[in-house]
Amino acid sequence: MAVFSYRAVDGAGKLVDGQQVCPDRANLLDDLRRQGLQPIYIKERGSTGGRAAGGLGGLGFSLTLNKERHLGDEGLALFTREMATLVDAGLPLEQALSMLAQQQNSQSAGAKAAAGLLEKIRAGSTFADALGAEPDLFPGHYIGLVRAGEAGGTLDQVLMSLADNLERARALKQDIKSALNYPILILVASGGAVLVLLLGVIPEFEPLFAGAGAALPASARFVMGASRALREFWWALPLLAFGLFIFLRLVSQNQAVRDKVHGWMLDIPVVGPLLRKIEAARFCGTLGALLTNGVEVVPALQMSGRTVSNSKLARAVEQALPRLRRGEGLTGPLEESGILPPLALRLLRVGETSGKLDAMLLTIARIYEGEISRETRKLVSMLVPLVTLFLGFVVAGIIGSILSAILTSYDLPF
Repeated sequence: MAVFSYRAVDGAGKLVDGQQVCPDRANLLDDLRRQGLQPIYIKERGSTGGRAAGGLGGLGFSLTLNKERHLGDEGLALFTREMATLVDAGLPLEQALSMLAQQQNSQSAGAKAAAGLLEKIRAGSTFADALGAEPDLFPGHYIGLVRAGEAGGTLDQVLMSLADNLERARALKQDIKSALNYPILILVASGGAVLVLLLGVIPEFEPLFAGAGAALPASARFVMGASRALREFWWALPLLAFGLFIFLRLVSQNQAVRDKVHGWMLDIPVVGPLLRKIEAARFCGTLGALLTNGVEVVPALQMSGRTVSNSKLARAVEQALPRLRRGEGLTGPLEESGILPPLALRLLRVGETSGKLDAMLLTIARIYEGEISRETRKLVSMLVPLVTLFLGFVVAGIIGSILSAILTSYDLPF
């Protein structure tokens, strides 16, 4: 049995928050529907994160200095799912936003975003224009899809599609982060062991070797020198880390340097193909969703290109736009841009020939989402033993250096 928190809409259109003990999520859904409630959010207490009922979209990471207003991946997905459910239930847009703005946790980022959007809509803005006034909260392709949904009278379907896409994208990012947790834990633990040796163990042996001088092995002199430097200049490490951070931030603002670094990342064995597939899943999923909802090809390609985080690939998409405007089709320019792997290009050509380009793009995105999960687990399974062996050699080298110094100081044969 597990304890679940939920949010649902009752027959009168009011939001209902509660908790319930059930064997699993499916039983809870059945119980809520028998009570006449339409669930829009379910979270198991103590889990790493709730996921709304349903489940590609962008994998992009966003950073904003105003943390109170920052929705984040989970917040944006939840806001979209709640809006989609309320609009699909027949509530007017203004009423749906009002309900979200007045929900129990009215200080949450989602409630504040809903209140801001409601104010703009009451002032005469369309939903898409209200979203466009908050570019830090809502990405460009999100606004483009909503605009297309409003124009075509399919806003409920667009919001449902967006919610599914955002939830699948978030689930994929969570899988990648979870796979990296173990290697990071090993690095932290091993780094702590090295620090204990250098700061706590090595200093205990220094009096023993005080008179040995140059007679000590080079490895022992190096280890003890590193220990003394770390003890005397530990305060320089935070300054060095901060300086490195500032340097990288400044360098990242140089477009030429950023393109070169991002291009180099794509050429790294094993990692490069994985990064290319992540970008392909993000790009194809966004482009497919835009085309499915009636956005023209050129603006759809422009918005999809902005979801690509690798600057070299994003620039390649921009360079493909003039050819697309000349009517050369989509496959040719994208093939020369290099953003898509060979399999994606073949499937894209089939979709363009058959007139089902939008559906094929979504299929490509789902194929690569599955491959990303599998290859991430494979990469981590290779990374863990390599990291363990490397750090084992470091620890063994430190200990071996001290043992060799001890043997030298007693003038014993090796």
